[in-house]
Amino acid sequence: MERIIEEIREDLSRRIAVAADRLADRTLAEDPAYAALLGRAELRERIHHTLRQAVEGLLRSSRGLPVELADARAVGALRAEQGLPLASLLRTYRRGGRLLWQSLTEAVTVHDRAALPRLLPGAAALWDVLDQMTDAMTESYRRTEAAHADRDRERRAALLDVLLDGADGPPVPAAEAAEAAAAQLGLPERGRFTVVVLAAAASGVPVAPVAPAAPAGGPGAASAPRVLWRIRAGGEIGLVELGHHPLESVRELLAPLGVRAGVGPVVEAPAELARARRLAALALRTAPESEGPRTAVLDERLPAALVAAQAELAGRLRQVVLGPVLALPAEDRRTLLTTLGTWLACRGSTTDAAQRLYCHRNTVSNRLRRLEQLTGRSLSDPRQVVELALAHSAVLQHVEAEPATRRAAPDPRASRTPGGTARRSPRRPA
Repeated sequence: MERIIEEIREDLSRRIAVAADRLADRTLAEDPAYAALLGRAELRERIHHTLRQAVEGLLRSSRGLPVELADARAVGALRAEQGLPLASLLRTYRRGGRLLWQSLTEAVTVHDRAALPRLLPGAAALWDVLDQMTDAMTESYRRTEAAHADRDRERRAALLDVLLDGADGPPVPAAEAAEAAAAQLGLPERGRFTVVVLAAAASGVPVAPVAPAAPAGGPGAASAPRVLWRIRAGGEIGLVELGHHPLESVRELLAPLGVRAGVGPVVEAPAELARARRLAALALRTAPESEGPRTAVLDERLPAALVAAQAELAGRLRQVVLGPVLALPAEDRRTLLTTLGTWLACRGSTTDAAQRLYCHRNTVSNRLRRLEQLTGRSLSDPRQVVELALAHSAVLQHVEAEPATRRAAPDPRASRTPGGTARRSPRRPA
């Protein structure tokens, strides 16, 4: 093989140059990605160089030497950085390999047709060299592409942090930093945004499919809000671009995930997203784990959010309003608190509460009277009902905040109601 190539080297060089011209013209005519990236002279020179490298690789292989692959790796990394699709690069490599074999056979035919049978064993060697070059280029391309994707993710995460955490410094520079970050993430300067905070236990679950943003009310408008997710150790945070969608669409978006989530208020500027994130985290605190998967929208849970925001006052509220109840034995305490929570969830209906608790209406009335006696609060006084409701919320949040080892063991005969309270099973224990 080496002898044949040496005999036809001058003619082969001319044919390779022509092949490079043909392949450059065809590539630019058929592949818009190449046409947008390279001019003809540069592309032709690169193809010509690659074909000559393949011939040198064939000669080295025939001598038992390794093929030089540094140039193929450099090309793969460069094209990945430039954003040229790998499919385009591979297509050009394959076409170049076919043209090189055609050039070889034509040169040998002109030089000595009788030598063609001696060339055939070189076909396998040539394709092996081309495979090595292609594999080296592809591996380098994918490694560079992965590193580039990692950088993009880190950059995107940093931009989201600016929006979700706020920037240090006075308000004006902070607002400017938020607007700059929003622009780089493709968010408008003004619009309708909110923030979603998922509970830590939800980390790692697949998020809902995100539809691309579309002009509000325009053709092809997205069927769901656009969400940019940020994964953190404490849970996932979603920046939601609502556009024309109502806030309720966020609940619909999260429903299939089966997670606990807090949703902040709607804000109009990127600089307000940090506040929305803090309020979303506060909303999440109003949805105890014991209530199961649910979406807590801040504006629907403002009283509980007030309690969650003031830990010291919440502790005082628990003791002042429900202290005598909390001092009862565990079973009595649980019964009265469960009854109060169910009665509140049923909007003060003793009948509905009795149905949820699987007991007689008079039983509920007796428990509520005992609660009034212990607390000195009347359930017929709206202001005192508010106190009891806030104190009850403070108790639930306090229990949720306690370490799991300190919580009372749950009653295996109890099940959960929509109001987050327990109800007795009508079946008696065996």
